[in-house]
Amino acid sequence: MNKLFGLRERLINWGLFTALSCIWGSSFILMKAGMTVLTPYQVASIRILSAGIVLIPFARKAIKEIPKNKLGLVVLSGILGSFFPAYLFCIAETRIDSSLAGILNALTPLFTILVGIAFFQLQAGKLKIAGVMIGFAGLCFLMMKSGNIGFQNFSYSLLVILATLFYGINVNMVARHMQGVGSLNIASLAFVFLIIPTLVFLYVTGYFSLSFSHKEIWLSTLASAVLGMMGTALASIFFYMLVKRAGTLFASMVTYGIPFIAVLWGVIYGESITLSQVIALGIILCGVYLVNKKPKTYIPD
Repeated sequence: MNKLFGLRERLINWGLFTALSCIWGSSFILMKAGMTVLTPYQVASIRILSAGIVLIPFARKAIKEIPKNKLGLVVLSGILGSFFPAYLFCIAETRIDSSLAGILNALTPLFTILVGIAFFQLQAGKLKIAGVMIGFAGLCFLMMKSGNIGFQNFSYSLLVILATLFYGINVNMVARHMQGVGSLNIASLAFVFLIIPTLVFLYVTGYFSLSFSHKEIWLSTLASAVLGMMGTALASIFFYMLVKRAGTLFASMVTYGIPFIAVLWGVIYGESITLSQVIALGIILCGVYLVNKKPKTYIPD
């Protein structure tokens, strides 16, 4: 019975991992579609706003169920884990290529470990650290074989690095201080709180003054809204669930699943998968396995 329960738990964890990889792996396409006519600030604002609107029905229940002393942490989680990164990534991708952004995004597990050890008393064994390093090496190999990687506009690269730092802080904070708070409650209250700031951003950037008779504006808005509903609202719920079920390091390894979806999008648009890409994906899987593997416990005779 215990073995069946353990297998069920692992299957659920890997199911959440796969779903998050698919959703977040497709987010770069949606961001690109949104920024065809809209500014990075507008795309990021619509993304957060649409997520907040979708989660409004759950916010009333969340306010009642979340302990008062946790409300500030929930709001802070939304700011660090979604609000700031949404803007930082959109702004950065106006000046750096997607392959570089993907590599820098993979720093999330490393920041998770560093922040966890420094501030959250995280105990990370050698096996898990080795898994993170192997996964990062595989991702770098994948990106290098996908084309030229330019390191121009270094200041914009730092924006992505800052976003991954925020991710690392948020992952540790959720795992350490919000174990008793429901995943849906965390996401709904955090994003509903962010509705007003995003509306202010849209007003200041002139979004409401645009000519909505143009089809392109509606398509870009739709892409940004889908990005918010799927890539932010639904994905955030899944992510909070995964953090609390499987731990901080395995949850942060979702950043390594994103390239799989990027390759699939490439196939859809007529690109080919090379042997180098297959090898890189295998290396990444090895890293994920090591992070999720529990060390054997020695039982004396």
